[in-house]
Amino acid sequence: MTAIFETSSPSWRPQLVLASASPRRLALLQQAGIEPDALLPADMDETPLKGESAKELARRLARAKAEVARKTARSREDLKDAYILAADTVVLAGGRILPKAEVVDEAAACLRLLSGRAHRVYTSICLVTPKDAVRERLVETRVRFKRLSREELERYLASGEWRGKAGGYAIQGLAGTFVVKIVGSYTNVVGLPLYETVALLDGEGYPVRFTWLNAA
Repeated sequence: MTAIFETSSPSWRPQLVLASASPRRLALLQQAGIEPDALLPADMDETPLKGESAKELARRLARAKAEVARKTARSREDLKDAYILAADTVVLAGGRILPKAEVVDEAAACLRLLSGRAHRVYTSICLVTPKDAVRERLVETRVRFKRLSREELERYLASGEWRGKAGGYAIQGLAGTFVVKIVGSYTNVVGLPLYETVALLDGEGYPVRFTWLNAA
């Protein structure tokens, strides 16, 4: 079932649908001065297919989310010409795709695997234009965690911040204190690489900087 959330829309620009209910992705878009006109998240099974790589999984899920949102948007008069933006983030550590942790044991297993080692974060962006052309970007960031003490692990699990996060952590929150080194896009690890997202929208004619004059 697809949930629909409306936001206010100025009439002087094309409409944009964000195919996500993630408050982090919405906040990142807003940071870039972009306010989507509707949020059309899709519930789907995010289990990797047999033999599917982290990159392939991120691409497949981003495309699937975009397609669900596209079908809904095109059926509505107010969104039939909207741009559709979707993304999916996957964490890879030790050759394993880590889940979006939903229970504490799952988060604990992720964090123990990440402790004291490097891992990779992939985000695939999928943009569908008003003419239904599909454009995609895949972004990779390398992150290294400190070795977590038992107290750090227990306190972080008790915080609940890990819930629903790929790899069982949120870099923009308390887990930012675990990061020793990051190579690549920080916003990619949060969930939406801003440079690549803005470049994609800009390249397809969406006026990404129109609101900047009033940003102060």
